[in-house]
Amino acid sequence: MKIGDIDFGKYPVLLAPMEDVTDPSFRLLCKEFGADMVYTEFISSDALIRSINRTRQKLTISKKERPVAMQIYGRETDAMVEAAQICEAAQPDILDINFGCPVKKVAGKGAGAGMLKDIPKMLEITAAVVKAVQIPVTVKTRLGWDHESKIIVSLAEQLQDCGIAALTIHGRTRSQMYTGEADWALIGEVKNNPRIHIPIIGNGDVTTPEVAYEKFNRYGIDAIMVGRASIGRPWIFRDIKHFLKYGEHAPALSSKEKLDVLYRQIQESIDRLDEYRGILHIRRHLATTPVFKGIPNFKETRIAMLRANTKEELLKIIKDVEINQLDQ
Repeated sequence: MKIGDIDFGKYPVLLAPMEDVTDPSFRLLCKEFGADMVYTEFISSDALIRSINRTRQKLTISKKERPVAMQIYGRETDAMVEAAQICEAAQPDILDINFGCPVKKVAGKGAGAGMLKDIPKMLEITAAVVKAVQIPVTVKTRLGWDHESKIIVSLAEQLQDCGIAALTIHGRTRSQMYTGEADWALIGEVKNNPRIHIPIIGNGDVTTPEVAYEKFNRYGIDAIMVGRASIGRPWIFRDIKHFLKYGEHAPALSSKEKLDVLYRQIQESIDRLDEYRGILHIRRHLATTPVFKGIPNFKETRIAMLRANTKEELLKIIKDVEINQLDQ
């Protein structure tokens, strides 16, 4: 697969953009474990052009995580164009437009997946952004607004006509949010449309190496994007890439190796934010990680871990679990 001048080779596996998840530390971890491209958190065009400090911090990328894409969202063409140009100055490899975020505070205001209710505006924004920057522009969206308006097959052609370099499709409607199963049949229909010549990236429910292999081979997509399955488990990219290359599972990481990753995430989160906010930020990874899966009577320990307010308290709880309950 190629996007612009970037050649990703065969079977690329990408880290999906996720708010409060794909910060610089997590992106680099996923890159080290084999992700072929990583995406920043969502960047609000309105906040960016107003120079909101927290939003401008999302423009920070490093050489080690390349190729990296920045993702912007918004509902006004002029703001999206200005934001795109600000992002381009930060030198990402790709600029991605978010037309897929389903959460109320984004979609409810007409941005993200909210654009699926205003296709002319979506196309206007896309064409304007493509024209405004020199780097490749891609789009991430969903099948449609709801079950009655799954318009992705025709929409993909319209977006392609706007000049985008690739299209990522999450196999759900906005109304589904993240419930139910992702519909990959429609993603495959877009990919196999003879009028489509840009890369099609599939997203939704890619949780295991076997699922990734099945999606590539059944639907012929150019790449897959892994989102929620990577939270607390950045090594999923290693596992998927190994399976795709060799047709067998990679040697399992030990509990100690996995915990070392979590320890690193905790420390880097604290270093980037501060102790209190860093621990709050990392709780999602701690709650989701499979490292503690299968430990009997773990509920109370998990609650204590997620309520810890200091680094010392949190590390003591995890270290006790490591010593007393985990196989090394």
